[in-house]
Amino acid sequence: MSASATANQVRASHILIKHQGSRRKASWKDPEGRVIMSTTRESAVSQLQALRDDIASGKAKFEDLASSFSDCSSAKRGGDLGPFGRGQMQKPFEEATYALKVGEISDIVDTDSGVHIILRTG
Repeated sequence: MSASATANQVRASHILIKHQGSRRKASWKDPEGRVIMSTTRESAVSQLQALRDDIASGKAKFEDLASSFSDCSSAKRGGDLGPFGRGQMQKPFEEATYALKVGEISDIVDTDSGVHIILRTG
């Protein structure tokens, strides 16, 4: 890798499912946090796994599922977070994104925000 690689940014979309352990227990689709407060991490993971399976099998498009199911406000953009560099995202999220090739989808990634699947887009 060249020295300039550290300056490189990646681009990614994600689907976030919040749960009881999430730092902020509210989202655009659950402003009161009622659903989030009653969602266990295990149930968030199994929801996300099911979405990931639908994407992998071609049954659904990542951006469509992100728009409907993601607890992140990026849902309005099909989960697109835009470009970011190192140090801008929570560490586990950053590491998972940089480890993916463009077009690849991560396994479940845990952060303080909740559980994610990440699609590297650039």
